[in-house]
Amino acid sequence: MTAVADTRPTAHGITESIAESTTAEPRVPTVPQAVARVVREQDTLLFGLMGNGNAHLISELTSTGFPFVTVRHEAGAVAAADAAFRASGKLATATVTYGAGFTNTLTALAEAALARIPLVLIVGDVPTTGPRFFDVDQVGMAAAAGVETVRLDDRDPASQVRDAYARARAESRPIVVAIPYDLVEAPVLGAAAAASGGGLDAELRPASLPTPKDADLEPFLTALRGAERPLIIAGRGVVDSPGAPQALRRLADGLGAFIATSVMARNVAGPEGDLGIAGGFARPERVEIMRQADVVLVAGAGMNAFQLRYGTLFAADAKVLQVDARDWKRHERADHFLAADAGAALGVLAAGLGATPAGNGRSDGGWRARQAIPADPRLETAKADGTVEDGLAGDGRLNPRTMALALERILPAERTFVQDGGHFIGWVPMMCSVPDPRSHLFVGTAFQSIGLGFPSAVGAASARPERTTVLVTGDGGGLMALADLESFVRQARSGVVVVFNDAAYGAELHQYAVRGLDEEAMLIEEVDFAAVGRAFGAEGVKARSLADLDALRDWVARGAEGVFVLDLPISQGVVAEYMVESMAGARPAPLPLPVD
Repeated sequence: MTAVADTRPTAHGITESIAESTTAEPRVPTVPQAVARVVREQDTLLFGLMGNGNAHLISELTSTGFPFVTVRHEAGAVAAADAAFRASGKLATATVTYGAGFTNTLTALAEAALARIPLVLIVGDVPTTGPRFFDVDQVGMAAAAGVETVRLDDRDPASQVRDAYARARAESRPIVVAIPYDLVEAPVLGAAAAASGGGLDAELRPASLPTPKDADLEPFLTALRGAERPLIIAGRGVVDSPGAPQALRRLADGLGAFIATSVMARNVAGPEGDLGIAGGFARPERVEIMRQADVVLVAGAGMNAFQLRYGTLFAADAKVLQVDARDWKRHERADHFLAADAGAALGVLAAGLGATPAGNGRSDGGWRARQAIPADPRLETAKADGTVEDGLAGDGRLNPRTMALALERILPAERTFVQDGGHFIGWVPMMCSVPDPRSHLFVGTAFQSIGLGFPSAVGAASARPERTTVLVTGDGGGLMALADLESFVRQARSGVVVVFNDAAYGAELHQYAVRGLDEEAMLIEEVDFAAVGRAFGAEGVKARSLADLDALRDWVARGAEGVFVLDLPISQGVVAEYMVESMAGARPAPLPLPVD
């Protein structure tokens, strides 16, 4: 046996002396090394920001070439991972350090929890020997946001992390994995377990539900067989369930039914018979058709007040059937409820009604054949010749509706919209089309927050780099998240930032100033976001007229490479349709509720 002395840098950049021999045993991994192995198995990308508590983990990954997208604020790490899932359907991983690094993530973490986003957040944490003078109760803080924490030990951390990934996927929720600070260089006691593991499993796999029983299905089948004007409203439960879009199409075609969707399920089953978005972002002429339905099947979609247009979306005598994987989501408006996976339920219902992949729909075509879908003249005009109405509002600033219509024509068709929260949130879904249900992301609505837009755009651009990522934000939320404009410029292959800039917190202005509250704190000194973007390396223009959008057209014509910032100084006098409706009757009008 011959031993040789070897001096080389470790994965952490520290030179160490290693005695090797021809019969040497494999080195025992440290806790971060064991965690890194599981991250490589379970994911293909890491979002984060380095600090003392996670430096060893990040170094272990980046030193072996694992892709790491760094953001400039810790909230952005979680927001980016959240958006990556929304854009791709694949669970994502984020990492930050302990203390202030962790507390900075809480808003984004609460949003992910309320929106049921599966992700794993790996953080540094209090040493096992006890808290230091600057440590806080991170486990308690995460629990307050509705998120479980798994604190690792040095016995078998790999199994603990694998279990966290598995439960995050199965239960569609975020989980925090915490590495105590005194374990960042500690060897794993159960080294054999740490070295073993499964392969990459990045697709979402919801928890299995029992197969629907015949007795539970009979009221659904009876109602659908007798329907003259059937409507199916599909939500995220259809998007996330394998095979559900195809089953939805078979059922709708078999019934001659119209389809409407939540915002998060746009285009889930293709254009045939699609009325577009249901709820507060629906086009008025389409809502009138939805209100004619005599039987409505709501599959995997939320039924909150906004989604139901404050109780006016369905006719009073319409029979409502609801399918949701969450039995506690049964709505009082539902005549019959089935706790089931949307895909399984739609498939069984289609089979029960004789609808097959080959067709076998109603011989007369059903309601769809009798009822034409009226076109939105504004969109038809924009698509036909690129012209829209005058681009200015009465006060000489830009009309946001006109700008959204223009964007429909100018932006590349293969695009992912990422929308921050704010008053402006309704114009793009009403005026702009998207290629599929994972191409329109609404961030912040679950927790009623703003300021998550820029890092969310980073996540969407990373998950779907082949598309143009279009961030739609307001000036208030944009300023709040400005640090990660730099991250977006650095990360996006093709990106557009659209700032609906009304020099105000518009939601508050239209809710409270109109009621007599002083508007001083609701106003913002106008910022030139295009100039800020150019400082970070983007292209951009602050538009003053419809003609100024030619700069964006030219950028698209040149290949849409890099990032373009379009600052739209819009009128404070144009109020979004959803807010007008929600303000009727003097009721409070928060940001739109999550419409999944």
